[in-house]
Amino acid sequence: MRSAGSEDPLDAEDVAALVLDGEGRVVRCTAGAGELLARPCDVLCGTPVRDLLAEPAGWTELVSRHGGDVWEGEAVLRRGDGSELGVAFRVVPLRPGSGEGPGSQCLVAGAPRDVVARRRHDYAFTRELFLQNRVGLAVFDENLKVVRTNTQLLPYTGMPEDPSGHRLEDFLQVEDAREIEEQLRGVLESGAPMVDREVLVRTLIDPREGRTLSMSAFRLQGADGRVMGVTSLFTDVTEQERARDRLRLLHRATAVLGGSLAVAEAAQDLADVLVPDLADMAALDIADFVFTGAPPGEGEGGRPDGREDGRPGAEALPGGGGVGGGSDGGEEARPGADEGSRPGGRRSRWAPMRRIATASALGGTPAATGRVVDVDVNEEPGSALWTGPGTIPAVSAPADAAGGAAVDEHLRSGMSVLLHAHGAVLGRVTVWRTGSRPPYERNDLSLLEEIASRAALVVENARRYARERRVAVSLQRSLLPPAVSDHSAVRTASVYRPTDAATGVSGDWFDVIPLSSARVALVVGDVVGHGLKATATMGRLRTAVRTLADLDLEPDELIAHLDDLVCQLVLEDRQEDIGTRDGGADGTEPLMEEEDPDLGWGAGAAVESTYDSFSATCLYLTYDPVTRRCVMASAGHPPPLVLCPDGTASYPDISPGPPLGVGGLPFERLDLRVDEGSVLGLFTDGLVEQGQADVDAGMAALRARLLAAAPLERPLPQVGREVVEALAPRRLVDDVTLLLARTRAVPPEDTATWVLEAKPEVVAEARRLLVEQLSAWGLDELVFTTELVASELVTNAIRYAGEGPIELRLVRAGSLICEVSDRSGTQPRMRRARTTEEGGRGLFLVAQLTSRWGSRYTPHGKTIWTEQILPSDSTHLPDKR
Repeated sequence: MRSAGSEDPLDAEDVAALVLDGEGRVVRCTAGAGELLARPCDVLCGTPVRDLLAEPAGWTELVSRHGGDVWEGEAVLRRGDGSELGVAFRVVPLRPGSGEGPGSQCLVAGAPRDVVARRRHDYAFTRELFLQNRVGLAVFDENLKVVRTNTQLLPYTGMPEDPSGHRLEDFLQVEDAREIEEQLRGVLESGAPMVDREVLVRTLIDPREGRTLSMSAFRLQGADGRVMGVTSLFTDVTEQERARDRLRLLHRATAVLGGSLAVAEAAQDLADVLVPDLADMAALDIADFVFTGAPPGEGEGGRPDGREDGRPGAEALPGGGGVGGGSDGGEEARPGADEGSRPGGRRSRWAPMRRIATASALGGTPAATGRVVDVDVNEEPGSALWTGPGTIPAVSAPADAAGGAAVDEHLRSGMSVLLHAHGAVLGRVTVWRTGSRPPYERNDLSLLEEIASRAALVVENARRYARERRVAVSLQRSLLPPAVSDHSAVRTASVYRPTDAATGVSGDWFDVIPLSSARVALVVGDVVGHGLKATATMGRLRTAVRTLADLDLEPDELIAHLDDLVCQLVLEDRQEDIGTRDGGADGTEPLMEEEDPDLGWGAGAAVESTYDSFSATCLYLTYDPVTRRCVMASAGHPPPLVLCPDGTASYPDISPGPPLGVGGLPFERLDLRVDEGSVLGLFTDGLVEQGQADVDAGMAALRARLLAAAPLERPLPQVGREVVEALAPRRLVDDVTLLLARTRAVPPEDTATWVLEAKPEVVAEARRLLVEQLSAWGLDELVFTTELVASELVTNAIRYAGEGPIELRLVRAGSLICEVSDRSGTQPRMRRARTTEEGGRGLFLVAQLTSRWGSRYTPHGKTIWTEQILPSDSTHLPDKR
């Protein structure tokens, strides 16, 4: 036994041992004993051993426990420094030697209890590790020769009965042995352990596929630090690796199938995944009705030539010669029998299909794409497996693959699975292997069936999606304004592109709304979510914005009212959702379900979160061509891009509020002055977030691209298309909307403003001023109606506004605008006067004599405005760029 931690079994310097005489006194001791007890050896000699105990009174009980000559026990000793130490000891009687007295002396060896327990555990662990047969264990020396192994090192054909003393290359393939030794040598040199490194093991006698082993290794070192070798553990993970390979292939196939709803693209991606991991050649055939949009089942039935009992000559799935995917054996082919008759009296139905995707690892293609084939849709269970040379039916072999008949001769195995979805046969996937690869097994057929089931859903989803997307895009476009508009304040051009995502179009929208006094409102928004529900929500929000814009609210007020509306829609929708789940109030079933159970996984546009469809962002800004003042407010939407005539471009530092539907938070507005000829670019996040790029980087790219497109000189429709094609050229993950507006300004000479006192006599003065100004503008045709309108408005302002000045303004900007402003906050209301009333007809006459009229609040009161159409020879508009 050792007092400390020496690992060398021949190291005697550290042994803690005492020689006791018959009376229990220490006769001799080792240096290790003195170190263990913290007492000098000359002091220890002659000391009764009971005095070394922490409790000397326990000596009698300790001695009484021994049985036999050699015995073991545990005790607590008091060291020379006063500390106590628990030790385990062994007592061995000493035989008398020459010159010694009677053999009453004994040897006592001891060590700390924890050291003894640890070494006993180490021994038990090492012994059991070499005796177990679940994990291969090998100890190599510093030259990588096998020193010791357990019984289950490599239980494969070609392994020596006792590999001790051999190198790995003595019984393994050279390349496999070399790879393992390189890994072990790396552990020897670096000392860093290796964990779970997979290696291929093939013996010299059986060099076939071999086995895949998971290898871990660590370096062995002596007490002096000298490297003694390396120990390695081997675990056979061949079946797990094959299962992982199949799972990885399934995941890859699922990934490529889920990446597109274009049937041809998804089918070709799947064929490329199957080759070469699962097959040397692969082909996918898709039913014709998938491309025509017809419901499933149409096109199935009799042969194209009218025969229902004839097997297709060269392209049908065989009824025999293979193994059905769901039974122990397939139905044998019966040449010459009526193959059109199915068991149970059913007659075969044939689905015309088109081969749309092929792949080959042999340098060619297994049958040309575009070829029309016929498939029996009554095949049960819809899959077949052919193994062994000569078992591939001629009707299924790819006779026109690269190499022609030579390929057929080397075909070793094949599988074919029908694509089923919702009771309809949508297509078929077929794979082949040549003689250089092992034949297919049932696990491979199960894997192909799982892939085919997912491919069938994708094909069905693509068919439904194409039909539904056409409807959704048509609805979306019908709810948007014209792409190009021309107003006295701005000329606009827009580009809208729906997403290519499987969930359908989003809720992007834009609008250009004429306001009073030649002003215009530009709007862009984005409803969260996709599909018809998002489109419907977009239509509701656009209508709400137009209605609120007609009230001539400031942008921040309008956004606040729109937020209230969205919050109310969310509340109503939650209540409706609860009612849909729980049924009607009277316990009846709800009238409308949220989900179509026939759609299946991922079909069409998935049912979205109810609440997300009512969350939206919106940017609303107004532009006044008279003052060139632009006012904007945002609800979680990116700011517009402003390109000035001097060639600079920037994003206004607007503080966006929360998205619509959050509620309770204020919205801030930003006022800025815009030069005439500037271009405003309003957009949705789909334009700057394509490819999951950083938003700031996307906005910087938009700024650079828009500057490069020279929108100040070129027509806006061309600029918009060019920018969108540059920033979003690939498949769109979200809708893209870009609205460009070139600002115009009303020249000072086309505006006239007068401030009048609130006295009755100023009505005549107002008429005089109007006549002079209209004559100066050459608008004598409008003098009479304008006088009448202005007289009525000024008179109402004097009568109802109370004290304070009255402002009269004329603006010539595409139409003749007449405005009367006062300090009153009371809005006028038009009503029809009774025949017995003398008054109350003023606003009615104003409405009849003008094309538009209305009123709006101002910071100091209200403004009543009217618009009259200018004579055709007096239309005042800038250029049409």
